[in-house]
Amino acid sequence: MKPALPQLKRSFEPESSFRSTSGIGYSLLPFRFIRLDAKRYVLSNFSGQYIVINREEVDQLVNKKLSKDSDLYEDLKSRHFVLDEDSTIAIELLANQYRTKQNLISQLTGLFIFVISLRCEHSCPYCQVSRQSSDRHAYDMSAETAFKSLELMFQSPSPNLKVEFQGGEPLLNFDLLKSIVLKAKEMNNAYQKEITFVVATNLALVNESVLDFFEEHQVSVSTSLDGPSWLHNKNRPRPGGNSYELAIEGIGRSRKALGHEQVSALMTTTQASLSVPEEIIDEYAKQGFNSIFLRPLSPFGFAVKTGAVSSYNSREWLNFYERGLRYILQINLGGVFFREEYASLLIRRILTSFPTGYVDLQSPSGFGIGCLVFNYDGFIYGSDEARMLAETGETRFRLGRVESSTLESIVSSDEFIQLLASTMTESVPMCSDCGFQPYCGSDPIFHFATQRDIVGNKASSEFCQRNMEIMKMLFRILEDEPEYAKVLKSWI
Repeated sequence: MKPALPQLKRSFEPESSFRSTSGIGYSLLPFRFIRLDAKRYVLSNFSGQYIVINREEVDQLVNKKLSKDSDLYEDLKSRHFVLDEDSTIAIELLANQYRTKQNLISQLTGLFIFVISLRCEHSCPYCQVSRQSSDRHAYDMSAETAFKSLELMFQSPSPNLKVEFQGGEPLLNFDLLKSIVLKAKEMNNAYQKEITFVVATNLALVNESVLDFFEEHQVSVSTSLDGPSWLHNKNRPRPGGNSYELAIEGIGRSRKALGHEQVSALMTTTQASLSVPEEIIDEYAKQGFNSIFLRPLSPFGFAVKTGAVSSYNSREWLNFYERGLRYILQINLGGVFFREEYASLLIRRILTSFPTGYVDLQSPSGFGIGCLVFNYDGFIYGSDEARMLAETGETRFRLGRVESSTLESIVSSDEFIQLLASTMTESVPMCSDCGFQPYCGSDPIFHFATQRDIVGNKASSEFCQRNMEIMKMLFRILEDEPEYAKVLKSWI
């Protein structure tokens, strides 16, 4: 006979447990905490306000032994961690700040990615897409699929729509790109929305005809720049071995035609990048950029097949990131404004109540509500990563087809709602009690790709490890390095 199992207490503590036992005292408002170092903790509340205090102060706070005459008590009260008889509008302010942070959800999808071709003349080993050779026209989007996608796009309630052309290399299907831009403008006569267009291109195929069209129709350019010539050409091989030279030439020509601010660039960190963050940053500054996004590899597509994803671990990348971030901060102290984009996004989330719109830092996940992807074959996905996963055979994250779906049918489906419900970090295991929860997000596709589960085991999640260490890095700078902290705040 098996021994009886002990009874587990699962009920919540009574309300009185959260109130002071001293008659006239204070109540605790909801907050989370996380260890910053051996002596200090970061406490954060629902709206994202935070305070850094030591272990003894945490004990005094939760046991309601803080003196109401102390500066710490006043700080905690002003930042909505405690409530007392003098508090009149604290709850309303907290709710308003939380509402502001979550405002993007009400706007639903505003970003629409058109994958107009999988063809590409580059053969980058870290490519997240299962790219096709440049002569395989079966991997081009048709005009019929493109126009059906536009009809679905205009069902979005968002007043601001962004059309992003991706591939492969979208310029290999330039005629369709032109048709989509012209058709979108024609259809918008009835909707009167603000539409912006951007094309993600390696710039190897850009010419005067392309730039004339971009200039006439305000199409901006996003390209890839992995660093100095030796690194860029190593990371992004193409026939002729001149991808860097073509990219730099294309950046210059595009700026001349479109304006400096209409051309942006992204880098991807490979194993060869890890030892040279300063050279990469110097290359961006040399080419006239005032920011860089230090991005790790993603576990999708061709990058998995080539083994590029497993070429370094999270700790190696974090060392690269911190070295690069501190180099950038030093550049700023030297009088040159230059920003690291991911740190800038996190600092905005930490220090303000305003949302960033960055899909990977949303709760619930930005899947489908931050972005919709129209693939070349007519299938719809809720993120570019879901599309990339499908190209390697995992199609469970498809949301429908453009010829048979409506935006309402997509966002109201049980599968879609269940996925979003599973990515509310406010209730996800190990996220729900993390002090960094208000600043972080959930990436169900990353966790499925790496752990075969959309929630994932956070203790072994590289997504969590990277974000947690970067946030600790930023909080230490904010608390301990005033000169660098001033630079970070200037990026908001």
